Amino acid sequence: MIYTIIICVVTCLLMILGVLFFPKIKLGKIVLDSYWVVTLIGALILIISGLCDIKQIGSALIADTAINPLKILVLFISMTILSIFLDELGFFRYLANAMLKKAGKGQFKLFLYLYIIVSVLTVFTSNDIIILSFTPFICYFAKNAKINPTPYLAAEFVGANTWSMMIIIGNPTNIYLATAYGIDFMSYLKVMALPTLCAGVLSFILLYLMFRKTLKQDISGAPEECEIKDKPLLIVGVIHLAVCTILLAIGSYIKVEMWLVSVCAVASLFITTMIFAICRKRKPFVLYRSIRRAPFQLIPFVLSMFVMIFALEKVGVTEIIAKFLGEQGTVFTYGFASFLSANLVNNIPMSVLFASIIQNVGAGVTMLAVYATIIGSNLGALLTPIGALADIMWSNILGHHKVKFGFLDFLKIGFLIAIPSLATACGILLLII
Repeated sequence: MIYTIIICVVTCLLMILGVLFFPKIKLGKIVLDSYWVVTLIGALILIISGLCDIKQIGSALIADTAINPLKILVLFISMTILSIFLDELGFFRYLANAMLKKAGKGQFKLFLYLYIIVSVLTVFTSNDIIILSFTPFICYFAKNAKINPTPYLAAEFVGANTWSMMIIIGNPTNIYLATAYGIDFMSYLKVMALPTLCAGVLSFILLYLMFRKTLKQDISGAPEECEIKDKPLLIVGVIHLAVCTILLAIGSYIKVEMWLVSVCAVASLFITTMIFAICRKRKPFVLYRSIRRAPFQLIPFVLSMFVMIFALEKVGVTEIIAKFLGEQGTVFTYGFASFLSANLVNNIPMSVLFASIIQNVGAGVTMLAVYATIIGSNLGALLTPIGALADIMWSNILGHHKVKFGFLDFLKIGFLIAIPSLATACGILLLII
């Protein structure tokens, strides 16, 4: 047990240090993200040392269960490709720009409209995609409009990571935890709609109070012009995402698994786009760029974390943690524990760990623990720059645009906005279950 714990703890610490101090590893002309390389090495050490049985891992990976990490990865990456496809066509940027033009010269209207559009789009796509799509736009817009970008960046980040709780596809952690416990699309929505709504409204009010002095100033510049260059292809992309979302919602009723729905949607998009390209006698550049941007690095990362959690579970560590957390005050205990743990090991590994821990709680409080952990995994991204993968990429984008948003800025949002929102969401969850 001791050796397994040491290897897992050291791996997580090195991953955090890598994220903070050496996010990239260069091997000649090849540049790799350090977080998944470190976790992969840790998983390989466990396997090579015999602390984790490769045959048992193989059996778990091909098992026809909801917690199968391969199914979850297929679902997440497929949904991400659908969203990236629209982003490559300028869909999100166009919507944001159209709404921002209506704000006129008032910063409060601009702030409100941005929060609304980010929140709505996050509900139907993914928080990671919205954050990575809107951040460069906000930086450019703020520069052109000659305004402070901080309130808008905070609104984008808080909105995306709060409203991503609403439906199951909003965050990979939602997907992992919900599917691990057999929660379908509509069952998830029925429970998480009200906690998300309350947390979302509260977070906006707190954001406004935090930046109210800045938002009273007028806008002196103007937004950039933005247009959709390939409307037919955009319509194809919107239809695929819409149909996929509807099928995900009714999947449990027609007995079709979510991963199969999403992969079929991507396959259909691929075929349709190729037909368009052949008819137009053009190369499908949008499709190529969408596939290149897909987060394939999550595959070795999630699988490596799965190996480490599997090893910890086999030696009884997850059972010990479950006993420590207990079953009293399950919602707040698991909500805050997952919230803090996400900032120690990142929210995806935390979700993998907690999915195993929850197996050891009593049947009567299992669903409470699952939903509370989902809330913590989403809002945990707001506390520090290592709470989620999107945090890391977001910080890199801001650095590229020379926009300062440091560790203390994260903590300020975490303590003043994320913690009250977490307490509110957990309290509402407790009332409705």
